[in-house]
Amino acid sequence: MDNHSLRRRASVSTFVSLVELDPTPIDSPGIHPNTDKELPPLPEDDILAVSPTTRTSATLASLGLSGTGHGAIYYLTRIQRYSSYTFSVFAGLHLATTSLIPLAARSVAASESYLLLAREIYQTPLSEPLIVALPVVAHVGAGLALRLVRRSQNLRRYYGDLDDAPDKTKPTLFSTRSLSFGWPHLTWIATSGYVFASALAAHVTMTRILPLVVEGDSANIGLAYIAHGFARHGSVSWVSYAVLLGAGCGHMVWGWAKWMGLTYGAGWAIGPTEKQHKIAGNTVAEREARRRRRRRLFALNAVAATATAVWAAGGLGVVARAGLTPGWVGKLYDGLFERIPGF
Repeated sequence: MDNHSLRRRASVSTFVSLVELDPTPIDSPGIHPNTDKELPPLPEDDILAVSPTTRTSATLASLGLSGTGHGAIYYLTRIQRYSSYTFSVFAGLHLATTSLIPLAARSVAASESYLLLAREIYQTPLSEPLIVALPVVAHVGAGLALRLVRRSQNLRRYYGDLDDAPDKTKPTLFSTRSLSFGWPHLTWIATSGYVFASALAAHVTMTRILPLVVEGDSANIGLAYIAHGFARHGSVSWVSYAVLLGAGCGHMVWGWAKWMGLTYGAGWAIGPTEKQHKIAGNTVAEREARRRRRRRLFALNAVAATATAVWAAGGLGVVARAGLTPGWVGKLYDGLFERIPGF
């Protein structure tokens, strides 16, 4: 009996020592298609006889979502997914009115009426929050919350047993010591999303918020306003819109590919790569798998580059070159730009 106890204690001690290591987090959203799954239960959860379903049900019961058996990652992933569907409606309309129609008409003045018509769809007091504002906030917020939840799970999984350490060195979610611990891999989809969100916030500030604050409405803001900005502040405008279009088209193309399950094996991650996703060796099957992965990576980047080029053809090729707006409207635009520090 004593020998059995000793062996069992040694076995548990060995396993705990392995759990206390600082491995690379195994989950990498954007590389594997099943990104809405919770991590497997910890060994101590089994010892305490607390199943994942029981813990999840208890948590969801306090949120009014009991009986579903799903955790936070499941709901956050779906918020992120379905908000992107809604925003895609606005993105399609905006692509048509700011690029495709100006490209076909070869004139900013002839394209303004189509932009005003589209605004009747996505810029009403009801549709603007539902189609534009709420989806963007939900999408970005869910993405940030997913990273925090996954990091919390990683800290709990890999550092949870340090509660009994004499020096109390267990990392906590926001402690200075743990800032570099437990974060999921930062994929290119996520990176482009953060860049796109920043550029989009600046674009919305210039074209929507600033006119509302200064003039009380944005009725006079259209393609001519963008053209006037390029004529007055060319370098800033070219850089800003290049980042906006490049990051936006890249993020949306790769995001839709992710929802369709096309990014598995074709994604990039910033930081240490996952060994389980590497294909090594020289067999025929492995070489063919590497070729398929390269072809998929090339195809997705080609689609993203094409989307960027199409948007830029009308937006930068036609609208940006339309020149200054004369008269009192041009002076109104100059007054708006003067409210921005550095302009």
